[in-house]
Amino acid sequence: MVHRAVTVLGATGSVGLSTLDVIRRHPKRFSVYALTAGTRSEELAALCREFHPKFAVMADPTAAQKLAGLLADLPDVTVLSGESGLCEVASAPEACTVVAAIVGAAGLGPTLAAVRAGKRVLLANKEALVMSGKLFMDAVAVSGAELLPIDSEHNAIFQCLPAEKIRDPEGAGITRILLTASGGPFREHSAEDLLSVTPAQACAHPNWSMGRKISVDSATLMNKGLELIEACWLFNTTPDRIEVHVHPESIIHSMVEYADGSVLAQLGSPDMRTPIANGLAWPERIDAGVAPLDLFAIGRFHFERPDLLRFPCLRLAAEAFEVGGTAPAVLNAANEVAVDEFLKGNLAFTDIPVVIERTLSATPVAPADSFDVIFAKNTEARQRAREQIALLTV
Repeated sequence: MVHRAVTVLGATGSVGLSTLDVIRRHPKRFSVYALTAGTRSEELAALCREFHPKFAVMADPTAAQKLAGLLADLPDVTVLSGESGLCEVASAPEACTVVAAIVGAAGLGPTLAAVRAGKRVLLANKEALVMSGKLFMDAVAVSGAELLPIDSEHNAIFQCLPAEKIRDPEGAGITRILLTASGGPFREHSAEDLLSVTPAQACAHPNWSMGRKISVDSATLMNKGLELIEACWLFNTTPDRIEVHVHPESIIHSMVEYADGSVLAQLGSPDMRTPIANGLAWPERIDAGVAPLDLFAIGRFHFERPDLLRFPCLRLAAEAFEVGGTAPAVLNAANEVAVDEFLKGNLAFTDIPVVIERTLSATPVAPADSFDVIFAKNTEARQRAREQIALLTV
C-alpha cells in the first residue's frame, strides 16, 4: 500500500469535502499536506484542526488574515494567501497528489502549477481544460503528470476505457462516447416556465449535492457543455463522436460504445466519493463510504435527447469548441459572469444563454497559443459580458 500526501484545492466546496471524507476513512493510506479555500476561513480552520495540514491557503488575503488568527494556537500550520500561495502548495514536492476542485477560471493557475510539477492531478475543475485545452494537455505530456478525471461522467468514461488507450479511443475500437446528463431541475419545464425561475429553484438539484454555480450550470445544461469540451480534450476526440443522453436517474454516469456493438457503462449512486476514491487509489479500489446500489429500488432507467431550444447552452459549448482558439475561454468567462449575476438576482435565468451568445459574437477569437493570451481573453470576455448584461437590464 502506497502512502500518498494530498493537497486539496477548494477544500470547503462539495468536492473538497467529499475528498476529505474519503481520506478520513483511510488514515494509513492518505495524509493531508495542504488545504485551500476562497473566503470561508472559519470552515477551513475547522478542517485544519481535524487534518493538521502543513499549509492552509486562502485565495482572499483578508480571509487569510482571519484564518491566521483562528489558527494562532496551531503553529505547525503555515497560512498563505492569493494565487501565489495556491500555486506554491499545488507544486510543492512533499505532496504527490493534488485534487483540483477550485470552481471556475480561478482554478486554472493552481491546477496548471500542479501539472507542471508532475503531480497526480485529480481534475474536478473542468474550466481549466475548457479554457486552455491543448496547452493544458501539452503541459501534462511534457511534465509526465498523471491526469485522472473525477467529474462523475469523465471518471465513468475513464473506467470504461482500456488504461493504455485513454488518449487513443479509435485505437481502442471506440465508436462513440455516450455522455449522460441528469437534465437538471427544469427538465420538464416549458419555455414559459423557465422565464420565472429563481436562484433557489436553480440550486435545488434533484440528485446531486453541489455548489451554487455548478448547480445553475446543471440547470442550464452549460455544465454538460463544459463537460463535452473537457471530454474532447481528455479522450482526444471530437463533439461529433460524443452523444449526450439525458438520464434523470443519474445512475449510469456515462457509457462507451465499441466497434463490435458492445456498450460499457459505469453505474453507481450519485455520490462524488466514488470517482474521488477511484482517483485517489487508482489503480486500486478502496471503500468510499457509498451505500451499495439498489437496482430493485430504482426499477427502471429513462433516456431522452437534450432539448437544445429550451437549453441552448449545450449547443453554444459545442459551437465554441468547433470555432477553437480562445472561443471556449470566452464561453466560460461569459457563463461565469452571467451565472453570478443570475444568482445575485440581477439577470433572468433565460438570459444566461443570451449573454453568452452575444459575448461570443462581440469578442474576437484569437489563437490560443499561450496562457497569457487565454488569461487576457478571459478578462476581455468578462467585461464584454457585463456590457451585454447592462444592455439587457436597462
